[in-house]
Amino acid sequence: MPWEVPVPCSDMPWEVPVPDEPDLVGLEAQRARLYADLSQVGDFRRGALSAVRRKCGKPNCACARPGHPGHGPQYNLTRWAGGKTVTVHLRPGPELEKAEREVAEWDRFRSLTGEIAEVNEAICDVRPPLGPSRAAAPDSEGQKKGSARRSRRRPPPR
Repeated sequence: MPWEVPVPCSDMPWEVPVPDEPDLVGLEAQRARLYADLSQVGDFRRGALSAVRRKCGKPNCACARPGHPGHGPQYNLTRWAGGKTVTVHLRPGPELEKAEREVAEWDRFRSLTGEIAEVNEAICDVRPPLGPSRAAAPDSEGQKKGSARRSRRRPPPR
């Protein structure tokens, strides 16, 4: 039998449950929570921290031996500023700890703003359209109006 007709039975649902659409009130509450979290973000600094080990190049130094990791680590904060990559060397201790906190807050800021953007897009998708706007309404004929005169071409500069 190539075509079988399904036989109704009591344990087979005929209607597949559709997942609930996002709730506008719930999305707005989620956005408000994200805005509250965003207001708690502390001082932040764009960039990335890295620890670098280097070899000095002196042939008699311990770092010249095979398997030696090199001098360091040297801690760098690298960021993009004015179209260029800027690297700042940081001293271990309070200066490095401060930069670590600031970069972590930058990551938190970026994460929260990304979540806010996603929730706002969901709100825009769910929110019902408002009535027709007077400013956006086309004229009675539905055509754009334009100037009857054509612009005059200018001669090329000498």
